[in-house]
Amino acid sequence: MLFERTFWWLHISGILIFLNYLYYSKHLHILLAFPNTFFANLDPKGKFVNNKTVKKEVKRMLDPNIDPYASLESGSESSKFGASDVLDFNWVQLMNSYTCTECGRCTSECPANQTGKLLSPRKIMMDTRDRLEEVGANITLNGSFKDDGKQLLNNYISQEELWACTSCNACVEACPIGIDPLSIIMDMRQYLVMEQSAAPGDLNNMMSNIENNGAPWPFNNQDRLLWANDN
Repeated sequence: MLFERTFWWLHISGILIFLNYLYYSKHLHILLAFPNTFFANLDPKGKFVNNKTVKKEVKRMLDPNIDPYASLESGSESSKFGASDVLDFNWVQLMNSYTCTECGRCTSECPANQTGKLLSPRKIMMDTRDRLEEVGANITLNGSFKDDGKQLLNNYISQEELWACTSCNACVEACPIGIDPLSIIMDMRQYLVMEQSAAPGDLNNMMSNIENNGAPWPFNNQDRLLWANDN
């Protein structure tokens, strides 16, 4: 009887100790999997949210009843486009990083990774979590975040990784608990393009052609049908 009770209490004590350890270990995903799945993005895959500031600017240009030179309302402009560090992400994206079980399904399904590119969606989530923990320790130590000379972009995740992504959503589809590495990648890409003008050369050329010619090709739109005259 004593033998049975001893192991019963050892069993219960082990469970209680593990429950306290749970919050400080990688097993935290056991608890976060439920809210993460509940708050997962259920929009059709491939749908991207328009930037509110850019959308408002486009509407101002297209609406003949609005003075395009009038000043915008106070607070309507975005102070920063995209994300360069974890403080720029929303809370769902940060919860995604803590929910990751590191199973690697996203990376195994990633076509960029399969073709030898540097990108690994699993690493994207792990790097985000590592940086978030570093920022958390910084805030705990200083009371508020003090610039430590580092950020998620470049110090943890390279530009090569970001531009290797084809935005196919294979990683999102593969995740069993609805983690979305693509949203983090796209936010960081937006920062590179709109804040740093650091898009790859080919992409910059294409965007310049669209701006000047209305098409991705370096030809004037009035010359598009000249090929027909050759026949």
